[in-house]
Amino acid sequence: MPSPQRRVAVVVPWQTILKIFAALTIVWLWFRLVEVVLVLIVAVLLAVTLDPVVGWFERRGLPRWGAAIAVGLLFIGAIGGFLWMTWASLSSQASYVAGHFDTFERETLSSLPQWVRRAIGGDDMDQLRSRVGGYALAFARSVGSAVIVGLLGFILTIYLLIEGDQTYHWLVAFVPSEHRPRLETTLVECERVIFAYVAGNVITSVFATVVVGVSLSLLKVPAALLLAVVAGVSDFVPVLGFIASSIPAILLAFTVSAKTALVVALIFVAYHTAENYLIGPWAYGDRLKLSNIAVVLAFVVGASIAGVIGALIALPVAAVYPAVERIWLREKLPEETVVEHKRMEHRKAG
Repeated sequence: MPSPQRRVAVVVPWQTILKIFAALTIVWLWFRLVEVVLVLIVAVLLAVTLDPVVGWFERRGLPRWGAAIAVGLLFIGAIGGFLWMTWASLSSQASYVAGHFDTFERETLSSLPQWVRRAIGGDDMDQLRSRVGGYALAFARSVGSAVIVGLLGFILTIYLLIEGDQTYHWLVAFVPSEHRPRLETTLVECERVIFAYVAGNVITSVFATVVVGVSLSLLKVPAALLLAVVAGVSDFVPVLGFIASSIPAILLAFTVSAKTALVVALIFVAYHTAENYLIGPWAYGDRLKLSNIAVVLAFVVGASIAGVIGALIALPVAAVYPAVERIWLREKLPEETVVEHKRMEHRKAG
């Protein structure tokens, strides 16, 4: 007699279906609204960084809206003043590089060692040029997108500086009252980390611009000022940004001589080492406790999600995690994990 067939019923609760649907909706919204989210994050980073300056103006009698506008005008004035003083040189150097791009590209690629040419695309010069051009075009598009997001974020920053307190209290009202003390502690920690990140990045980028500009000018490398500005802007991405900016500087140095290219490479390596172990710890203080491995991972994840701007905002987000772990996850993690992480933070700070 054949055995009776067993029927298996899979019951999925409605709550689970709703959670899956909500997760899929969030993913869909992320891909649809990623640019808006990036603008908002950039605005929050800038607002947190500029808020102490707005407070300084407020303590001297200006209303909140006047202080926010004054800070915005100072910010625009600083950038505009720099461009006004350097625009003639930058534009002429950019025109020079663009006009001689084919010559630079041909001379640089032909000056590269054989093993380097094989590593990046083979011995065929046309293949090398198309590969390098593709990378440069992709990077230029990402930089252009980052500039647009930054401009929109700056406009939103002014409104956040004016109405920051009202927005903060409106959002906190959604949090249950028993969690608000921990939320306020978390936001204070996040503010310290974000301010340290942005202020430290500005300081290290200024150092990078000056060092590269002076060094390349003394070595007679073409477009020294333009390369210095590229190095300073790229330095906003710690660890990897400055390394990336060394590539065009070394390639243009090859048009002078192989010896000059070697000296430029050594200068970039020396400054990168000094920034990591001397300038960076002094600029960031003990508030940005990220190892180089964490920086690289955050950079890769952020760049994969949203290009250049994603790499920039991923680092302060990653740096906030130790505070979140200490305030919100302490009771859920093993005690030895919390103790070991705290010991590693102190070791990194020291």
